[in-house]
Amino acid sequence: MIPALKTIIEILAWITALGWLWKAITAWRGLPTIPNLLESKFNRGPRDNPSIVVIVPARNEAEALPACLESLLAQDYNNLQIIAVDDRSTDATGNIIDTLAAKNPEKLRAIHITDLPSGWLGKTHAMALAARHALSVHRPDYLLFTDADILFAPDAIRRSLAQAVATNADHFVTFPTPIIKTRGEGMLLGYLGVMGLWATRPWKASDPKAVRDSIGIGAFNLLKTSAYQKLGGFDALRMEILEDLTLARKVKLAQLRQRVASAPGMVSVHWAAGITGVMNVMTKNLFSIFRFRLSLVVLACIWIIVFCLGPICFLFLPETRTAASLSLIAIAVLYALSRRYSLIATSYCILFPIAAILFVYSILRSTITTLKMDGVTWRGTFYPLAELRKHLTVLR
Repeated sequence: MIPALKTIIEILAWITALGWLWKAITAWRGLPTIPNLLESKFNRGPRDNPSIVVIVPARNEAEALPACLESLLAQDYNNLQIIAVDDRSTDATGNIIDTLAAKNPEKLRAIHITDLPSGWLGKTHAMALAARHALSVHRPDYLLFTDADILFAPDAIRRSLAQAVATNADHFVTFPTPIIKTRGEGMLLGYLGVMGLWATRPWKASDPKAVRDSIGIGAFNLLKTSAYQKLGGFDALRMEILEDLTLARKVKLAQLRQRVASAPGMVSVHWAAGITGVMNVMTKNLFSIFRFRLSLVVLACIWIIVFCLGPICFLFLPETRTAASLSLIAIAVLYALSRRYSLIATSYCILFPIAAILFVYSILRSTITTLKMDGVTWRGTFYPLAELRKHLTVLR
């Protein structure tokens, strides 16, 4: 091997190792500081009994929606209203909402949308419409935005709201727990959980100075009504595919108080069916994560190849074997730390390189598909790329 190339590879191997070790050390120190709402000390109700409206947008969710709404109706917190939005569904979603609303008129309100105005994504339009209704009719203290496939333990909203009130949070996220039904799902979601720690440090969500460390998850976005209004609500995020992440960043930029909590199994979601389902969801999302910029896609793919596949390659060279071993140990530690919150088995770390390859493929697939179609098709609606780029929220 050429000496100069050998030196470059050795340096790269140690940079990779030091990066993973630093990430493992900071996560080992930071993750345990996130409150676990399942602990007995969090088994309380919120101070002053604030009102909350839960908003559930749904488009063709007939299979998952009944369990979601029934879990919300079974909550042990009484000062709660639910608005379920049938967003132009072509299946039985609307009938399901109407049936449950008729049985629970004091708790559940149905809204039906038949047309999507131009300049809107379906989901953001449904949430904005429901929020406007909630503010005009119920005037709640808090708004909780969730998805139609989420399952809530009976005490989920009470415990989460109590912690939000106790910490004076303007924006509060309870991490959902993925329901894993296949090894492919576990492999990819376990990988995403670990890699997400590179994108943001969840233990820094409460630090107003750590603006890049914002947490937004569509399964559980709880906001004070005053904060929602200050941010302009989802009316200000009309064409944002990743509206949850963008909302969270806006919270931090506005110097509002963001708080997070874990609660393994308390808020659950089956993200997608099988490895193909997970990759299909990523096809919609990944290019938008990079703000539809090819340069960021290229850099991300190179970084993943070096940091995720590099350690495997470095194992085969005597000069880089130690660095590679340290990288892989650090990755295994991160899987073990993430397991406390995701409940995804640490053993999936063995499949880390395969997941990395599939993730790079998904990024490229998302990028090429979006560019080829000149837009994104989601839930039966096509959104032109020019419109998506035009309405990107400026985050700085």
